[in-house]
Amino acid sequence: MTTDLSPLYPQLPENALIVLIGASGAGKTTLARTWPAFQVLSLDTLRGWVSDDEGCQEASGDAVDALHLLVDRRMARRRNTVVDATNVTRDARAPLVAAAKRHNMPAIAVVLGTPEAVCLARQVPRPDNRTVPADTVRVQHQLMVHSHQSLRAEGFNEVHFAENLYRLEPFLRRLGEARDADLGLDGSNGLGDLLLVRRVFGPEILPLWQWKHRSGVAGGDRVAEIRLGQLHLTLALRRDVDGEGDYAFDVMVPCPFDPECRGYAWAPADNITSLHRALTGPLDNHEDVVCSVHGGFDDVDQEADEHDHDDDPEGRADLEAQHADAVRT
Repeated sequence: MTTDLSPLYPQLPENALIVLIGASGAGKTTLARTWPAFQVLSLDTLRGWVSDDEGCQEASGDAVDALHLLVDRRMARRRNTVVDATNVTRDARAPLVAAAKRHNMPAIAVVLGTPEAVCLARQVPRPDNRTVPADTVRVQHQLMVHSHQSLRAEGFNEVHFAENLYRLEPFLRRLGEARDADLGLDGSNGLGDLLLVRRVFGPEILPLWQWKHRSGVAGGDRVAEIRLGQLHLTLALRRDVDGEGDYAFDVMVPCPFDPECRGYAWAPADNITSLHRALTGPLDNHEDVVCSVHGGFDDVDQEADEHDHDDDPEGRADLEAQHADAVRT
């Protein structure tokens, strides 16, 4: 495949106002995601910002006001801006084009000519508050078709159809650059080992994550701590799960077999919910908990347990609670 695709696919200006035009379900949001997130102004997202509900149609007026304000401020800074909204009427497009002209920025119309039947089919799996009625979609599609001939007259510098855009290469290049930055291959510190942390637990946990160097609590595996105030969780990075070389995390929990156990018990932690359950207790008796002294539920050596608490269940519960507090605080 040739790498020089520019003769076949038009290149957009580096900085411009790019207005996506298409009926609901045409694929505007999918296309918009090929640009960096900060450059995209989504009407749905703005509805969420002003009302906590992206599907709240009553918030559309406020969302449009916010959209126009942000477009104007970004045009003033000469920032590339993509407007993700239906924009099928001239009245909807006029304030956007005016903002671009006010700040001497090019305005680019990108028409998504997705067939009407496809737009209608894409409404089916959407939640009720995000589903656009079929009659509305048909009207939007007709307006999109009829608007194409008038876009130049409205002030757009260029008009393109989405299927002709050269978006895959810059999208893949941007993702590759982000990946190199995460790994530190661009000369920066990068995220390094935190890549796996982010993939499993999400980016929000990264500011709380600290690797504990020279810790021996995980049998030689790397140990980390998530701490906020007095509460913390201890985790182990397992580099050879099931002997197959896979990576995974365990989180430390109280030993479920002996509240006075001096070993270290671990439960699998494969998402952020696992961490919440470890902190609050429901993970303590997970079937896959393994203690460094007692093993797992399938191979606990009851004879090696010198503490028989069967006759004192209340005392056992108190000890378990104390041990749980010791692990988590």
